[in-house]
Amino acid sequence: MFRVPISVAIILLIAFGGATASAVYAMRATIGFGSINLGAWRAWPLAQTEAADPYAKAHRARTGKLLLGDAEGLAFFAERDSDGNRLITNCRYTIVGQTPPARFWTLHATDTDDVLLEVNPQFPSAYHSHHVQKDQTGEFEVRVSSRPQPGNWLAIGQDFKPFKLVLTLFDTPTTGSSRLIDLEMPEIFGAGCPDG
Repeated sequence: MFRVPISVAIILLIAFGGATASAVYAMRATIGFGSINLGAWRAWPLAQTEAADPYAKAHRARTGKLLLGDAEGLAFFAERDSDGNRLITNCRYTIVGQTPPARFWTLHATDTDDVLLEVNPQFPSAYHSHHVQKDQTGEFEVRVSSRPQPGNWLAIGQDFKPFKLVLTLFDTPTTGSSRLIDLEMPEIFGAGCPDG
């Protein structure tokens, strides 16, 4: 007598639970559709515009972050080096090259939940275009490591965990342009790990 209603209740519970779990996973897994990949870097140029897809809008609402407007700038994220290896805090990396044209840019590291990595306040945990040392051609080299390095050094903390690099271009003429796919981004090279 109660077998059919109980079966229906279980099926509905599985359906709604599975749908909710898959929606939450999709919002955490991606900022949305329409990403572009430039070497190791990835950006979502439409995520902060009216043309954003529903996943991008839901991701924006869930995180509660204010994103840059289409004319204000664009954030690029790197979770892997230029060889495709996952970025891990106990390894060393070197970022080499130039950024696309921009009035100002910033570079910092976060964990996989977009929270800034905890580092000693005396260590440099971010760089910007007016602070980084460059050569005569405008290229820079930033060493990313948990231990001090010569030159431009970006500290990433001591914990063993994956992390992301975030390069934000402000007031760049390429934002929202079809020329984005032609941009040249800095390379990220692995420089060794303690056990590797």
